[in-house]
Amino acid sequence: MNADQFWTLIEQVHQGAEGVMDEKCRLLRQELAALSDGDLKSFAAHFDRFDAKAYAWPLWGAAYVLNGGCSDDAFTDFRATLISMGRRIYEAALEDPNSLGGVQFDRNEACYEGYQYALSDVLEARWGERPARESEFPQEPSGEEWDEDTVESLYPGLKYLGDDDGPPLQSTPRPWWKFW
Repeated sequence: MNADQFWTLIEQVHQGAEGVMDEKCRLLRQELAALSDGDLKSFAAHFDRFDAKAYAWPLWGAAYVLNGGCSDDAFTDFRATLISMGRRIYEAALEDPNSLGGVQFDRNEACYEGYQYALSDVLEARWGERPARESEFPQEPSGEEWDEDTVESLYPGLKYLGDDDGPPLQSTPRPWWKFW
């Protein structure tokens, strides 16, 4: 399986699920289970490579703004969700994270926990464990690190996806009594 075939499978699953993440996971498991051993290992290698490529401060900053904060675990979920949306959205986000302003997310989908587990489930079912990555995952994100107090200003095309009360992020500190 080459990279184009990887993205074709990702996009077929995305279209078939009509963007619903739980359905994407179900369809991805189904499609991956039908692959040959070689194609399944190749799919996993492509997934790992694209996940590692997205491990970048600018993209993490975008996830932080969209999600109203973003831990390292949530950023793992965000990268998997981004891959699940297909090549065009993935590549545009790497080029310019502000492009995510035009993507339809809801609060639970921007950092959906589970898409990457669909792959792991199939790999573990086939071989008893997830094979080791073909290449090491980066120790640190690429790009320039941002500051939590100013990250929103880096992504003017993005907004918090939570409730209408606005993001929990504030560029100026709030007094403790404002939290209750």
